[in-house]
Amino acid sequence: MANLDSNTMQHELHFPMMENDEYQKAQNQEIKLGKEEGLDVSLYANPQFNWLQMEQIRMGLKDKVDASIYADPANNYETMRQIRISLYAGIDLIPYLKRGFTDDDLEEIRMAVMNRLPIDKWLQDNMCAPQIHQIRVGLCEDLDVSAYADIQYNWMQMQEIRLGLEKKVDVSIYAKNLFNHAQMREIRLGLEAGLDVSDYCSLIYSATDMKEKRQAVVNRKRLGSDSKEQDENRNSRTGKTSLRDPYSKKEFSIFIEENGNKAYAHIPWVPGNVVTKEDIYHDLERRGIVFGIRQEAIDDLIDRKRMNEKVLIAEGIPAHKGKDGWFEWFVRLDLPRIPAPLPDGGVDYVNIEAFEMVDEGERIALYHQAEEGTTGTNIYGESIHAEGGVELKPLRGVGFTLEPDGVTYTSKMNGKFEFVGGRINISNMLIVREDVTAVTGKLEVDGSVYVIGSIYSGGYIKATGDIIIEHNVETGRLIAGGNVMIKKGSCSKNDCFIDAGGEVSGSFFEAANINAGGNVKANYIMNSNINTKGRVIVSGSKGVLLGGTTSAVKGVDTFNLGNRLHIKTVLDIGRNGIYEKEQEEYEEKREQLLNDLQSLEQERSKMVVMSAAGVDVSEELRRRIYGAIDVKMQELAEMDGEASKLVNQTEQTTKEPVCVRGRAHEGSLITINGIKYTLKGEVRRVVFKLRGKQVVMVAL
Repeated sequence: MANLDSNTMQHELHFPMMENDEYQKAQNQEIKLGKEEGLDVSLYANPQFNWLQMEQIRMGLKDKVDASIYADPANNYETMRQIRISLYAGIDLIPYLKRGFTDDDLEEIRMAVMNRLPIDKWLQDNMCAPQIHQIRVGLCEDLDVSAYADIQYNWMQMQEIRLGLEKKVDVSIYAKNLFNHAQMREIRLGLEAGLDVSDYCSLIYSATDMKEKRQAVVNRKRLGSDSKEQDENRNSRTGKTSLRDPYSKKEFSIFIEENGNKAYAHIPWVPGNVVTKEDIYHDLERRGIVFGIRQEAIDDLIDRKRMNEKVLIAEGIPAHKGKDGWFEWFVRLDLPRIPAPLPDGGVDYVNIEAFEMVDEGERIALYHQAEEGTTGTNIYGESIHAEGGVELKPLRGVGFTLEPDGVTYTSKMNGKFEFVGGRINISNMLIVREDVTAVTGKLEVDGSVYVIGSIYSGGYIKATGDIIIEHNVETGRLIAGGNVMIKKGSCSKNDCFIDAGGEVSGSFFEAANINAGGNVKANYIMNSNINTKGRVIVSGSKGVLLGGTTSAVKGVDTFNLGNRLHIKTVLDIGRNGIYEKEQEEYEEKREQLLNDLQSLEQERSKMVVMSAAGVDVSEELRRRIYGAIDVKMQELAEMDGEASKLVNQTEQTTKEPVCVRGRAHEGSLITINGIKYTLKGEVRRVVFKLRGKQVVMVAL
């Protein structure tokens, strides 16, 4: 969309003092979006807000929370975002904001409060997000965070103390703020290894000194004695002394990289610099490097006098993570859920493979368990723990069995296989290898039906699952608990009736009567009466929605609407009769559930009174009553969730309720949320939507 004219914006929003030239394109866009959504944009139509802040305020208004709580230019967009998200969960972050917490701080606090962690007890002003994170993680792990929940520690020190608590070592030995985090780490690693850290647990040692001393202790522990002391004793017994040329230099460096997995030597070219193999080995020993020493590399370094080169002289064995568990499938999971497109943009419903069939006892999947990782060893001789592979959760769904071996999944029946949303669904499927007519009789199936033919002359099919027709449908009635697919389409004289709990799709529908819980899809629809809780989608450049009445809660998306003959085409979108009926049924069911709950709660109250009076109440009865209350409460929560979802869907529909990608012709009557609009002339590429209490056209 083009930018708003500055004079128009100033007039419409009633901000006479506003400097319109301060608005950037993105800011204009946020104001436009808010107005199109029917929001009070005056809350954020202020040049002091950048477009990201405007977006957060607009989203709050759209989701019907009190966005004025955070609509302050002093709050950056991330602070606004955290407060907005917290409002959805009924969490008040404003007291924390007033204490000076912002951005990532608020996110950590919000997550702690959502998980009912006592973060307030440990929260101190001026704490930063990483510090709060360490406290939150400790509380989640049920650790005694009092050992480090103090502003005197930075977040890295807190982390070292928390890791020590996890390993159940005595953190009081190093939980002193004068130790930096690197020193704390060396002491912690020593404690975890069961070492006597008293030799280096002192502020006089740097972290590097501590590491060398810790590694020396590890090396002595492994060898059973101090190798340097053995050499000195041996030399004193033999009377040998070390001879050094006082005029020669011994300048070289050994670098440790990759977390102790590699050691490199570097000998700089300096006049008089004479480094021997013994010098290298002695320094390796001093540093506690005992594993993976590459003798040939050291020989080559010294013998060939490779000065100013960085040479790898020791290398450990890295640990390797184990392979994750995985499923080997013996059925196809890649059946296209979306039909292939035709050259004109339509959809090829004829050649789509709608399902996969399996036989009773057929192997569906085999689970391969995760493998253990391979332990490594660093150059200090320390074992490097390898993570094992991650096990996957068992497959969920219906119609299959997990064999006693715990890894093989087999089908319980001959039926249709589907794998949707991470769940297996194997249902009974009746395959009819002929046309279905009144002569065939009524087909009623607990499962799905696949007709390799057509439906003629009063054919009747009722299925709890899907109904798939390979060819055409003329006169007949189809009733499905799931989806209905008519590959070649339906043509009748208003005596074809289709009822589906899910989606209805086909190449075309002429004079059909369709009731659907999901979307209705085709390449053209003519003179049909459609009622759906979903959306009507007509594909392709030749696609047309013409004549009849279409009632769709989620809206319509078509290439062409109506035709040049001005045939009356009626659209009823959003909160229409279907929506109202759904709401009425919801209210009735909810009232019945509340009555049932009231009766059960009265029974529970009687039991409480009886128990208080000393009357014995059977445990079985108590369990039944409490269990029934839990079930009813769960049903009520699920029902309220579905009702809320329907309300949200109708609100979303107001964005693009009717989208016409080609031509919309005169004679079309469009009703959105009860507000009517009659198209007076032909228009192209438009969206019909609500703006305030009017249906308006917006260029697509």
